Amino acid sequence: MNKILRGFVVVLAGFCALVGVNGTVFADEENQEGETKPATSISISPVNKVLKLEPNKTYDDSFKVMNNGADAIKFEVYASPYSYTKDEDDGTYKLGFSNETAYTQITRWITFRDSNGAYTSKPKFKVEPGTTFVVHYRIKTPSSIPDGGQYAVIFAHTLSDDTESGGLKTEASPGLVVYGRSNGITRFSFETYDLKINKTMQDGEKTVTKINGTSMVNNSGNVDFMAYGKLTVRGIFGHQYYVTPETKGVSIIPETELEVSDAWDDTPYFGLFNVTWSVTVKDETKEISRLVLILPVPIIILMILLLTIIGIWITIMVRKRKERRSRFGTV
Repeated sequence: MNKILRGFVVVLAGFCALVGVNGTVFADEENQEGETKPATSISISPVNKVLKLEPNKTYDDSFKVMNNGADAIKFEVYASPYSYTKDEDDGTYKLGFSNETAYTQITRWITFRDSNGAYTSKPKFKVEPGTTFVVHYRIKTPSSIPDGGQYAVIFAHTLSDDTESGGLKTEASPGLVVYGRSNGITRFSFETYDLKINKTMQDGEKTVTKINGTSMVNNSGNVDFMAYGKLTVRGIFGHQYYVTPETKGVSIIPETELEVSDAWDDTPYFGLFNVTWSVTVKDETKEISRLVLILPVPIIILMILLLTIIGIWITIMVRKRKERRSRFGTV
């Protein structure tokens, strides 16, 4: 009896794995032709800048602001702290642009060249539709700067007048993150923990079925680093269905604890998979593996019904055999 049940479960699991792989549903992308350009569409390039900072130095650089919309755009540029704060309610770290720390002093060292050639903290500009505007900025360090990293974000914030009808505003704020690293003492200190492989995750307010890996990384040093998560999904016969892109990583600045995660967006409805999740920081890698069985509720109900029927059938057959033995006096 045990052999029958084990054989049934193995065959059904293998069948689900094969059906799950072949039954993946892909949505066709909608045709974007014929759509009109939005009135306001602005982007910035590059999106990050890494600098080696020394005391009492001046660094001049620039970035581009592109108007991809149909109307001219007025915008202002300014620097804000780039930092995280811990939410006391849920214990997670939230990105913010107003909390000043020892690692955001660079915000006060940044100025921008206005239309008259003077460097100010918050100049305003105008960019015509379909054109690119170059913004020049300057970082002037003091005679003494802290060891470790300095972090700021430069915003290009659009300015829109209220419309006559509804008083609505259309605003956008693309940003350039500045990673400054001093030539003082650099201290790398971190902890990677709570590695998990899951088959469901939250998508807004909904719980969806997606194979995913999660972990926490805490930066207790004084300089930023990259944490790379790698999710690998293979079938029970070894075929690789998904692996995290090599370029995907999370930048973690000092005094911050962030989640590193990745998910297989094309997780099928059925399947049995061998999943590996690893997180690498510097030269240290932590890794876990497990088998993940994906079964929708209707299949689970069907399996329970089938197992129940098999169990009832086996019970009836055992009773009939006992009755037959007792009737004919067999041992």
